[in-house]
Amino acid sequence: MTATVPDSDDRIIRESGIDARIALIVQPVMRAIGFRLVRVHLTGQNGLTLQIMAEREDGTMTVEDCEEVSRAVSPALDVDDPIEKAYHLEVSSPGIDRPLVRKTDFATWTGHLVKMETSVLVADRKRFKGKIAESDADGVLIERDKAAYGEQPTVRVPYDAIAEARLILTDDLIRDALSKDNRARKEAKKRRGEPEDAPEGVEAGVEAGAEDETEQEM
Repeated sequence: MTATVPDSDDRIIRESGIDARIALIVQPVMRAIGFRLVRVHLTGQNGLTLQIMAEREDGTMTVEDCEEVSRAVSPALDVDDPIEKAYHLEVSSPGIDRPLVRKTDFATWTGHLVKMETSVLVADRKRFKGKIAESDADGVLIERDKAAYGEQPTVRVPYDAIAEARLILTDDLIRDALSKDNRARKEAKKRRGEPEDAPEGVEAGVEAGAEDETEQEM
């Protein structure tokens, strides 16, 4: 069975195999309740664990949001039953050192360190570590963290060559991530007409490097 990517999936980095089948099931359910899929991964952890990483359109994700997504996708997974064995379902936020799966992710986190793997050789390499210097419609420019002798200090990587990309946890990233999260949560509260009563930096229990997560057994 070949998984057909829906038009609504704007991710440039997607799953394959059983993970792709699961993504096709859960993504429309999540989109209908205001969330977007970041990643699906079925692992052998704790017997068998289905990890679903999600976030709201503004990039926020609370424990309550994780529980909402879990309640929404569970019935859909029960109906389609893509996993033959019993498994644990974990729904989590992307975390601060998050994977980058959309073009907008690279634009949002310009200036921060990233680890990247490509599916084909780019400038004679498949692994890169460096700062996101800029991004456009076709690819991303990486300032190498440590350029080897004879290598250019920067390399342009096309989006269609990227197999995996993830932010590297730094003090600057933590500060920037917390600041963005606080702003997004305050804007969301304003839209809902709720008072802004949480102190800066601790709103909704945000901690450096932590992921909001909920788990249930299926």
